[in-house]
Amino acid sequence: MRVFLAGATGVIGVRLLPLLIEAGHVVAGMTRSPQKATEIAALGGKPIVCDVFDAELLTESVVGFAAEAVVHQLTDLPDSLAQLPEHAAANDRMRTEGTRNLVAATQAAGAGRFVAQSIAWRPAGRGEAVEDHERHVLSVGGVVVRYGRLYGAGTFYENDLPRSPREQVDEAARATLPLLDAPSGIVTVVDSE
Repeated sequence: MRVFLAGATGVIGVRLLPLLIEAGHVVAGMTRSPQKATEIAALGGKPIVCDVFDAELLTESVVGFAAEAVVHQLTDLPDSLAQLPEHAAANDRMRTEGTRNLVAATQAAGAGRFVAQSIAWRPAGRGEAVEDHERHVLSVGGVVVRYGRLYGAGTFYENDLPRSPREQVDEAARATLPLLDAPSGIVTVVDSE
């Protein structure tokens, strides 16, 4: 299958890309950073440098790749957990406008599958953006993947366990792979505690 992976260099995407390739898929990995394109190529993907907020270029990219499936792993998070409150609006925009743009590009390409990350909890004051994001995904027959708070290398919780709900980041990526074939709905990916 031809899979367009948006957010290919993020904490889940960088783990999911080689799993998709190992499973026999042809993968285009999208990043907004030209410097990260070589990372995508090194992992075996076709690098696509594009900003999700450039709807025209995004649609051209998804259509041009002839995507059969789109996987949305985009976030706009800081490097430090302490900075998270300052980035809330940017991440909410990713979930709302970014998701709408990616859904529109998926539809323009005629891709029959759409899988999108979400979260298994609701941050205070930000639930509306999460709900809007999930509604858009489900409205096109997509799969919403509600991850717990991720922990492990490259996450906010490299050495400590976050409070529940939570999920180890490598396990989260592995759990995402089979969802390309899942029926539309919500799947929660958290540690069994």
